[in-house]
Amino acid sequence: MGIWSRVSTLVKSNINALISKAEDPEKILNQLIIDMREQFLEARKQVAVAIADEKRLKRHYEKELSKAQEWEKKAMIAVKAGRDDLATQALARKSEHDGLAEQWQQQWVAQKQAADQLRDALSRLNSKIQEASRKKNLLIARAKRAEAQRKIQDAMSGIGDSGAFDTFSRMEEKVEQQEAEAQAAVELSGDIEGDSLASEFDALEGSSAAQSDALAALKAKMGVAPKAAPAALPVETAASDSVEAELEALLNEEA
Repeated sequence: MGIWSRVSTLVKSNINALISKAEDPEKILNQLIIDMREQFLEARKQVAVAIADEKRLKRHYEKELSKAQEWEKKAMIAVKAGRDDLATQALARKSEHDGLAEQWQQQWVAQKQAADQLRDALSRLNSKIQEASRKKNLLIARAKRAEAQRKIQDAMSGIGDSGAFDTFSRMEEKVEQQEAEAQAAVELSGDIEGDSLASEFDALEGSSAAQSDALAALKAKMGVAPKAAPAALPVETAASDSVEAELEALLNEEA
């Protein structure tokens, strides 16, 4: 299993473990970012090892290549000295180092390609972690909004329960009953403490006076003059007329 497969498997297992615990989304996201960064550090160590191996293989290749070049120079010196036998042996050594250099070169090239791929993958992983960190706050905000909506819905469901409204209605009826009892107590108290008949006449007189005042105010507003009451005869005139009538009656009897 490659390094990236191990990282992916570990991160997925952590996600499943956190979700199975039904924890707060904010805690889950924060923990995931922590796990990702820890795995990034571990992956970076592995990439560093791969790069170190690539450099080591390169040094072996360069070392064998340098030795092959040295033996070639020695063969040239032997040829100049007329020692073909030594030149032949030097060329044989050169051939050996050329072969080793080729092998080291193949391994170095393969390791370099692998190290470059790991380096690119590590860079992509770092970018994804940074992107996840940026999205974390947005996801947390969305999770909190969803939780708030859920709580509001739960509250509305509780209010919508018929039992709550039934209780409210009972309380309303109880208050109305208390108000009626209080009013009855006030009326009974008035009957006991005073003359109820006099109270009723007082109420009627007050109502009649108020109605008369209201009618007069309305007529004044309309510009209608109140009807004049018939003039009362003077008391003296009425009495004089009565005496004259009696005298006239007596005279008629005598005649």
